[in-house]
This record gives sequence, C-alpha cells and structure tokens, in this order.
Amino acid sequence: MSIEPGNTAPQFCLPNQQNAPICLNHYLGKWIILYFYPKDYTPGCTMEACAFRDTHEQLQANDAVILGVSSDSAVRHASFSEKFNLPFELLADTEKMVMTQYGAWGEKKNFGRIYQGVKRMTYIIDPEGNVAKVFKTVKPATHAKQVLEALETLQTK
Repeated sequence: MSIEPGNTAPQFCLPNQQNAPICLNHYLGKWIILYFYPKDYTPGCTMEACAFRDTHEQLQANDAVILGVSSDSAVRHASFSEKFNLPFELLADTEKMVMTQYGAWGEKKNFGRIYQGVKRMTYIIDPEGNVAKVFKTVKPATHAKQVLEALETLQTK
C-alpha cells in the first residue's frame, strides 16, 4: 500500500519513550512531521534525530510537532532521547504495524543483499489529518532542513 499526498493519514497509537500512548489524532489542528528511521544509536539515525532536534524550535514556530518512529523499544527510545536531548516524541513500533501501514517496512537492497527492513522516510501531515508531502528517500544530514523548507512552502499555499 502506498500513501500519497491528499490521502488521509492512517490513524495509530504507539507508546512513546515514557511508555505513554501517543495517538496521531491527538495532534489534529497541528502540522505533523512523522519520520520513520531504522534504529536508535546508529550513525545515520543519530544524525537525523539531532538535525530534527536542531530545527525543532523553527518547526514548532511553524505549528508543527515531530514524531519519530522505529521498531526500538520505549526503554531504548528513552535512553536515546535522553543522551541526545531530543525534545520530541519517539514512538516504539515494535510490531512494525505502523511502519507497514505507512510503507516504511519492506524489501531493501544493500550491496546486492535483499532483506526486510525499515525504509527511512517522512510524511508531513496537515492540520486536518491529510498527507501533504511524502519523502521516500532521505539524506539524514540535510533532511530536517529539507522538511522545514517543505513545511514553509506548504503553509504558504
């Protein structure tokens, strides 16, 4: 299944780093940056999370919240979030249900090897709960800035 701009964002509830349930519909009325990433503490994922941390104030000023999703546990997310001072929710999709729903779990290729894994991708969801933009390929170092620019463009439409 592929979720494209204009589609209603599939609803979900997942535990955050404090093991509290976070539901997508809690954020209706705000812009949502929903980003999927492979694993806490890996170089690319750490770089991406820290870049979102560094643009967090600007995203907040644009009425946006950031939700990071991986298959790591809430306990691991808590440690990762604390170590890198991440000011946003990290959600534990240990069953990979939400990642599958959003097309962020599936076949990957690396050095000729084919396997199942997390596809690094991001959705911008508008205040009405509709997908406004999809980033199917992501460069961790520059992605947060790219998301901020896209958000500002979407908000001027």
